[in-house]
Amino acid sequence: MRKVFLFVLMAGVGAVLSACSTLGAMGALLGNSVTFTAPQLQGYLDRRFPRDYDKLGGLVTLSVLNPRLSIPQGSSRLRLDFDVGFGTLGQDSRSPAGHFAVASGLRWNPQTRGLHLDAPTLESVDVPQLGGGMNATGRELINRWLSDYARDEPVYQFDSGLMQQLASRRIGSTTIESGQVVVHLDQ
Repeated sequence: MRKVFLFVLMAGVGAVLSACSTLGAMGALLGNSVTFTAPQLQGYLDRRFPRDYDKLGGLVTLSVLNPRLSIPQGSSRLRLDFDVGFGTLGQDSRSPAGHFAVASGLRWNPQTRGLHLDAPTLESVDVPQLGGGMNATGRELINRWLSDYARDEPVYQFDSGLMQQLASRRIGSTTIESGQVVVHLDQ
C-alpha cells in the first residue's frame, strides 16, 4: 500500500512540474496573474514579421520589418522599434528605408485571445531618404498602419494550453510592471 501511495504522489508531483515547465514557455501563472517577459513577446513577434500592407489603393506598399520589443526600466509602457520599407513602382518594399519607434500599453482582446497595443504613440521616425524626418504622407501611412495593427493584430496570442490552464478564470486588466507584462485574473 505504501508503494502505491508513493507512486501516486510521485506521479502527481511529476504532472505539476510538467505543467509548470509548459506554462513557463507561455507565461508564468502566479496566483491571480500571468506574467510575460519581453523575450517571450519578442519570440511571438519574430514569427509574425515581416508584414506587407498595400495602401493608397495598391499604389504604395508599406513593409514593416524587424520588430524589436523592449520594456524600458521603470516604464509602464513597452517600446517597439521597427524598420520600415516603402514600395512603389519598381522599388522593393522589403529593403529597409528607415526606422520608427512606438510606445504603448497593452490590452486583452478576448476575440483574438491576444494582447494588443493600447493607446500606441509614434515616438520617433527616421527615414534618411526623406532627409531624416518623414513627410505627412509617410507619417499618415505609419499612423494608419499603427491604428489598424493595434485594433486587429495581437502582440502576443495565448495558445490553447495557456487558455486551458486559466480554465474558467476571467482575464482582467493588463499592466506593465517591473519589466514584465502582467495579465491580472479576476475570480
